[in-house]
Amino acid sequence: MEKLITFAVPCYNSAAYMDHCVETLLSGGEDIEIILVDDGSTKDDTPAICDRYQEKYPDIVRAIHQPNGGHGEGVNQGLRNARGLYYKVVDSDDWLDTGALKKALDKLREFAKMPEPVDLLVCNYVYEHVEDNTQKVMRYTNVFPENKIFTWADIGRFRPSQYLLMHSVIYRTEMLRACKLELPKHTFYVDNIFVYQPLPYVKTIYYMDLDLYRYFIGRADQSVNEKVMVTRVDQQLRVTRLMIDAHDLNKVRAELPKLGRYMFNYLAMMMTISSIFLIIDGSPEALGKKTQLWEYLRTVDPRLHHRMKYRAVSAVSNIPGYQGRKLSVRLYRLARRIYKFN
Repeated sequence: MEKLITFAVPCYNSAAYMDHCVETLLSGGEDIEIILVDDGSTKDDTPAICDRYQEKYPDIVRAIHQPNGGHGEGVNQGLRNARGLYYKVVDSDDWLDTGALKKALDKLREFAKMPEPVDLLVCNYVYEHVEDNTQKVMRYTNVFPENKIFTWADIGRFRPSQYLLMHSVIYRTEMLRACKLELPKHTFYVDNIFVYQPLPYVKTIYYMDLDLYRYFIGRADQSVNEKVMVTRVDQQLRVTRLMIDAHDLNKVRAELPKLGRYMFNYLAMMMTISSIFLIIDGSPEALGKKTQLWEYLRTVDPRLHHRMKYRAVSAVSNIPGYQGRKLSVRLYRLARRIYKFN
């Protein structure tokens, strides 16, 4: 590996905001690699901006132009070409805190000197809400030991609103390749697969209580906007099914009980979100897709299906009848206002 870390930045018609993202990454200096993946942009100067950065910083920035394949293919392209010991995805409308980045890179340099570098570095991320100009920090001090190398056996319990997202993880590159991570093309919400599939392959972890990643949220066209998610619910279903297929959670729980519990709750959350947006759609076709999703889980693992449908958070999305569906949506929207997750 020639670099300490590769930052992959998928870019699609990102000219209005990508400079801010890239400039924060450049503060990392010569140790880093930035791969700007232009995902077939046609509406603005994104391709030219990528090339301009590569020309100006030839030892740090590489521009890759590809036919449009979606966010997942941008992540895949970055991983295929990464020369960094570690790999992190940064969306082009987000950015990193430069002070926190310096501290994180110092820690990665320590890992690089080890015979077996740590597999996963976790840092906090911050929701930057554009609608009301507020911030919400997602930290993990209640879950992970701080400033020490640990394993899944050493973790605490995640809160219901608390998950590892792509924003919070920095994976060792070769570990990602070893688990054969490949995200589907032309599909939103693949960041859930990115952070979920590699987890059982992670042997060592380190947590820093740093507010590193700044997650910009609240644009009307953003993929996590409720109206947008309803129109793209088929892509959410595709991701959820791929997550069901990714691991035998009974086996994971037998070998790594605490990780298995967390992954069960994460998958239950994905089942809930998929179900809620099908309920919001409300058409007979959408409600049929909800039934099909739960039947798919039952065919894969009947015991997991029963536990998840009736005993997990996803039970909220399975309240029977018309009034039950209305209550499910109200509870989801209440949780969204409280936790401000989209």
